Formats: sequence, C-alpha cells, structure tokens
Amino acid sequence: MNPRHVAAQKRANIHKILDRRETSTPEDPLCSDKTERLIKAPKHNVWDSLTVDEVVTVTGYMFTDSGYNLTKTEEAGNWDNTIALVELFLPNKTDALAYIDGKTDKLPERYAHVIVDMRATEEPYMQDLLVGPLPVDNATTTVQPLDWAFNKGSAKARNYNADEDARYAFMLEVTKSITDITEELWNITVTGEDTDGGSVWGIDPLWREEGRTIAWDQLWLSPTSEFDTGTILPSGFYIKSDITGRDPSKWKILGLLHDGIYYDTVEDFRKAFEAGKVKALPVNEDGPWGWSDPDGEGLLNDDLHPPVQIAPSGARYQLDKEEKYVEWMGFSFYIGFSRDTGMRLFDIRYKGERIIYELGLQEALAHYAGNDPTQSGTAYLDTFYGFGPWAFELLKGYDCPTYATYLNSTYFKEETHATHINSLCLFEHDAGYPLARHTKSTMATSTKNIYLVLRSISTVGNYDYMFDYHFHLDGSMSVEVRASGYIQSAFFAHNQEYGYQIHDALSGSMHDHVLNYKVDFDIAGTENSVRTTEFIPTTEKYHWNQGKPRNTMKLKRGWVDNEDQGSINWHPNGAMSYAVVNKNEKNKFGEYRGYKLHPATGVIHATVEDSSNLLKSAEWAKHHLYITKHKESERSSAHPYNPIDTEEPVVDFSKFLDGESLDQEDIVMWFNLGMHHAPTTQDLPNTVFTTAHSAMNIEPVNFFYGSPHKNTKHQIRVNYDNGNVNDISFFGTEAPKCPVDLTKTRGEFSEYKGDIVVRKFPYDPRNWYYQTHTLG
Repeated sequence: MNPRHVAAQKRANIHKILDRRETSTPEDPLCSDKTERLIKAPKHNVWDSLTVDEVVTVTGYMFTDSGYNLTKTEEAGNWDNTIALVELFLPNKTDALAYIDGKTDKLPERYAHVIVDMRATEEPYMQDLLVGPLPVDNATTTVQPLDWAFNKGSAKARNYNADEDARYAFMLEVTKSITDITEELWNITVTGEDTDGGSVWGIDPLWREEGRTIAWDQLWLSPTSEFDTGTILPSGFYIKSDITGRDPSKWKILGLLHDGIYYDTVEDFRKAFEAGKVKALPVNEDGPWGWSDPDGEGLLNDDLHPPVQIAPSGARYQLDKEEKYVEWMGFSFYIGFSRDTGMRLFDIRYKGERIIYELGLQEALAHYAGNDPTQSGTAYLDTFYGFGPWAFELLKGYDCPTYATYLNSTYFKEETHATHINSLCLFEHDAGYPLARHTKSTMATSTKNIYLVLRSISTVGNYDYMFDYHFHLDGSMSVEVRASGYIQSAFFAHNQEYGYQIHDALSGSMHDHVLNYKVDFDIAGTENSVRTTEFIPTTEKYHWNQGKPRNTMKLKRGWVDNEDQGSINWHPNGAMSYAVVNKNEKNKFGEYRGYKLHPATGVIHATVEDSSNLLKSAEWAKHHLYITKHKESERSSAHPYNPIDTEEPVVDFSKFLDGESLDQEDIVMWFNLGMHHAPTTQDLPNTVFTTAHSAMNIEPVNFFYGSPHKNTKHQIRVNYDNGNVNDISFFGTEAPKCPVDLTKTRGEFSEYKGDIVVRKFPYDPRNWYYQTHTLG
C-alpha cells in the first residue's frame, strides 16, 4: 500500500477515536462528583487525637482526684492553678510498630498528656503530666510527672510571665499618667478603655538579666478599620520595666526611650516634654495602604474569570475519615493533629513498605532584629501559642480547590473540646508541567504531573502559615511552608541597617523564619545508617589519555558515623546529599536502597548566633540539618514552654547530640525550612505566599527499579514521520465528557463557621456553640 495511504488511514483511525470521545455521555463512568472514596484503614490510628469522652473523663479526674487543686479556667485568676492542655501522649514507637505491623493485636495503651499551669505559688510553673492508662479508672489510673520525656530532667518550666494580666495593668498605669502627652504626640490614649486609640505591648520572650525579669513594651496605634493592621502601626516610644517576682507593688519602671533619647523616669520624660524638648515624630496611622481589599488601577482583563481546576472523576485517593487514613497511587499514611504543631503524619508507606514512621513540624521561630528594644528583644517560638488552635476553617476555592476533601481538627482549650471545621484539605493537583517527557525525530512523549496535597493554614498572631505535604507519582515527597499575613514592623528612625523604609514612618524590620521538622526514617526496618554522597572536583590521569591530567569530578561516598558529626549545614554548592539506608538491604546491583533529603528551595538556619533572647531554648535553629538516634526521651526538638524560661528550657536540643553511634541505629533527621525576610514596600499590606516560601524534597535513592512514574497511564505518545502522525497512544485512558457547573468552583461561604466548641467539664453534649478565637 502507498505509504501516503497508510498515513491517511492512521489519521482516520485517530479521528474515529476522538469522535467516540466527543460522543461520550454524561453517564460516562469517568465522570463523578465524589469528593472522597471511603475505605477501611488496615489498623486503628494509634496517633489520633483523644476522643471527646476521653478528654471529658481525664479532665474530670484531674479536677477531682489529681491533687493539683485546679480551678476552671473561666473562673481562674493569676493565683489559681488551671489545666492548659489535655491531648494524646503518643505511644512509644516500639509499641506502635508492634501493633501496626501485626506482631500483636493489642493496641498500645493510651495515655493523656496533661499540662497544668501552677500559679498558686510564689514561683509559678508549667508542669507536664502523664495520665492513664485510659479509659480512666480510679483503681488503675495514675498521674505522673513526665520528667523522663524531656532532657531538662524535670518536666517543669518556670513561668516568669505568669502575671501577664497584672503586667498589662502595671503598664496602663504608666500610659494613663502621660495621657496628655500621648494625645499631643500621637492623638491617642492608652488607658484600657474601648475609646483608646492605642495599646501597649512588647518583647517575647521576656529577658532574664542577673536574676531579674526585664520587659520592654512599645506604644502601638490601634486599627481604625476591621483590618488587622495593628502590627504595622508602631510608635517610637518604649518603656523598660523590672517585673521580678509576683508582687506588682515591687515592680519598677527602669526607663523610657523616645527618638533615641533614654529617660530614667516617667518624671524625667514629662519634664523634657513640658520644656519642649520631646520632638513630635511622624505617626503611623491606619488607612487604605494597610487594608487588603482590592485597590488601585486594576489589571487588564482581570474582570474575566481565571482558569480553574476540576476533578472530573472525583477523588482518586481513598480515605478512612474516622481513622484519618489515606491511600493514593501506592502511598498510604495516617494523619495526627496536636495543639502545638497542628497536623503531622505517621506510618508513611509506598506500596506497603514503610519509608517514614513520623513526619511533622516541631517548632517555628521568628527572630527579629533592630536598634529599638522591641525588635531587638523579639524572638517568637510559635508553639507557645500553638498551631492547632489557629488552624481555622479553610476558604473553599481559594485556600484549596472546592473539589478537595475537607477534614476537621480538634484541640483542647479551657476545658472545652474545640473543633475547627474543614481546617485540613486533601486534594490532587496538576502541577502544570509534565512529570517526564522526551521528543525525538519520530516520537514525542509526556506524562501528566499529578500529585496529592495535604494542607492546613494556621494564623498565629499576625502571620498566616500554610503547611503542605506533597506526594508525587515518582515515589518522592515534599514538605512546604509559606507565610503571608501582616508583618510585624518597626518604627522607622535611624535604623536603615535593619530594614527598608516601607511607609511614611515604617521600617520593614528584618527577621528570620526558621521552622524545624522531624522525619523519622525507617528504611527496610529501624536499623539504618546515613550514606553521604558528594560531588568533588578532581584532577585525574587516565592511561587512555597518555597520562595527561584532566580536570573533572568524582562521587565521594561516606557515612555519618555518630552524632558528633550530626550537626550539618547544606553544602554551599548543593554537592552533598544525605540518604538514610539499611546496610543490610542492597538492590540487585549492590547499591544501597534509601531516601534522601534535598532542599527544593532556599532553606536557612538562624542568622543570629547565640541569641541573647533565646539563650538555650532554640538550639535546633543553629544548623540546617541534624541527625540523631531515636529515643523516647527525645521525642521533639522543642517544647511549647521553652520561651517562658529560656535559661533552663524543658528541651535543650543541643543535648540530643551526645556522640552516640549512627551505624545501623533508628535514625531521626531534624531539618529546617525558612526564609530570611527583609520586608519591602511590596509587603504592604500583606506578605505573599509566592515569595515567602521554603520546601524540602524527600527523594528515593536506588530504591526502585525504574521510575514509579511509569505506573501511571496518564501519558501520551505521538509517533510521527515526515510531518505525518502515524499513531497516538493514550495507554487505555479515556477523556471524560462531563457537564461542568463552574459555579461550584467557588465555595459557598454563607455557612462559614470557624469553630464548633463543645463544653467538656462539666460535659453537656447539647451545649455546643460557635466561637472564633483570636490572639487579640
């Protein structure tokens, strides 16, 4: 047959296929609006949150039988003991694995992690307790200090900030006494009344200097609109106080700072003001420049609707909602959730083989700098506030696609069981670029790049953090964090070395965001080692080149032998990789099978060395990566109450690195994500997720034979010759023909609720209500 006729016949066959697809009906089995496919998890989720009933009974037991003399939070004052936390205490790894791997049918015993706020004493403290086993039984349940779980040797954190309310009242006495001055300089009062135009707040953590507790507070103007602009309205007025001890009558004002001039007393400042020696500085006033609604000239064609993603077949992942268990394209994992760090993942497997036992956030640092006391004295450790309580309901179609599956999260607050509706989302996403492709003179191939996303967003004070876990068709994973919201700014006054001037009297205030994650690898079991591979330059002589030297490069392999070698900064040229392997498990070519960490974007460690603010409370922030041996007494790199006693934190991460062997041990890696942030004019009113972004890849190394991306059918191969297409292969996939209601791509927000709160103690299941918390 004439070759031209063969090509024509092939084109005709292709068009027949396309014609059949055009005539497919809405009843096409590939069309579905299912947002989830329900399955039964193979095991119970032993890392899931305590149930309502468990928390109710634990709370009741603590009030009636623990001996801690507790008061309900809503009735408590500064000198009352209260419960700060009730949540699951994670089971020991050995117990969890014995159950999850089927070595025993017995579930690990469940215990509650309880933190009590002990303020009925001259030296108030926070105390971690272990309560259980559950369910509560007065004959068997015990309350024990969790001393063994933290390397301080005691599960107590001395609380130097126990009298925060009294301190605010103390500061108001100062600002009330200078009302005439604040009105003239800033047109505000700070008296504690609703009519005030300003507020006073300052450093975090408090300073400890020679046994004294020192605070610096700053005057801020208050928003005049519904927008959350408070952190971008600073004045240049600061107050230093000594708040040592619990008797406010013994507290002292140590000085006031304004326009670079330090005044020893309030009286000195008043005398200078009345003598006309206090200069009126520019005022940061609220206005449209700080509001996030659309403004400006607009963009060409912006009135047209942007592209949207849909899921024509509905969810392709499978989910056990009760057990919070997910399966997708060979991956499986369980979801946990905690007050301190929000969502975390357990027992991550690929095709049944465990890769990671635990993956999750540990702590988030925002360390500021400046030539004023507030910026110089601020280094937030955000688990103190917690990421769980601020993981609010997501906005469908904006935070996540409308076709996503939305999950609730729960946490304990003030003897209540709080549920954030739809605060986690799970969805497939098209990356917008192929996973793999190639073109040659007679063929072009391309593979769709679809990945699974698990996401939550926590608004901690002024910042919104978006946390993502991604699962890819090539067997890799990634961890991503993005930051948005309002910056914490500084008053612009002779501080160009610490940031840009971004508004009339506003400095961007340089700061670091450093977020620490734990990844507990289990590669072919729990006996693992860390294989290093480095690209190194070298000069070599080869016999085939008559011994003449040639400049080239080699792979240099090695091991991280012990924890003394476990504090690591990424190679400046990205030439060194660290893979977790099992020395006893090689592939058929004799190479070690493993997974490695690899920065996907810029990652950082803290710029400030030996921080004057943090002291020993954030030792994990000094390097990019740490490698340690798993211990039940080293469960987390941080503790939420580290910032209330930075001299003697409950967890001092530097003690984790004590020289132990890493040769065929249970390996844990602790890596940092983050950004160096020197806000610019583009950060007003909000920092954007696109630029404030950091990510880590978790990639297979000689783990598979061939790329797992070949498992997906969603590829195309086009064969052509001399400008004629000979064949098109879709590999058995069909294109669905679905009527699409585009109105559903924007969520329905009239039922947006934020929280559901269920009273726990006393417990009345009929007494629930909606209540949105803020940090204000």
